[in-house]
Amino acid sequence: MRKTVDKILANFLVVIMTLMVLNVLWQVASRFILDAPSSFTDELARYLMIWIGVLGAAYISGRNMHVAIDVLPTRLSQPIQKRLLIIVRILIILFCFLVMIIGGSRLVYITYVLGQNSPALQVPLAMVYAVIPISGFLIIYYKLSDILKK
Repeated sequence: MRKTVDKILANFLVVIMTLMVLNVLWQVASRFILDAPSSFTDELARYLMIWIGVLGAAYISGRNMHVAIDVLPTRLSQPIQKRLLIIVRILIILFCFLVMIIGGSRLVYITYVLGQNSPALQVPLAMVYAVIPISGFLIIYYKLSDILKK
């Protein structure tokens, strides 16, 4: 199942990145070639970049390719390294649950209730912020999978 989640997430990130590249190309073309700048492209690029960054962090976390300082673990024995890795993964799960899922869900709820829309696109900002709890769920899934696998 993990490979399926990885593949879906990777393909979704490719689609978002493609949309962002096309959006920015249109922004440049409309501004410099047509001399009529598009009003929505800057905002759309910003929101797509947010989704790429936050979902990309979940993807990289799932692939265990994130930046890590391993000075301490390399000096410890193998059994202690495994325990330390489990502790680190549990701390990541706690952070994702408390900050990304609970805090992110509150942010989505508040912006939805207040009816905040983006200025140019007029999309609910709750849609933009929804990536935070989604990414939190994905990171927790990956970390639980890592703990249960070892």
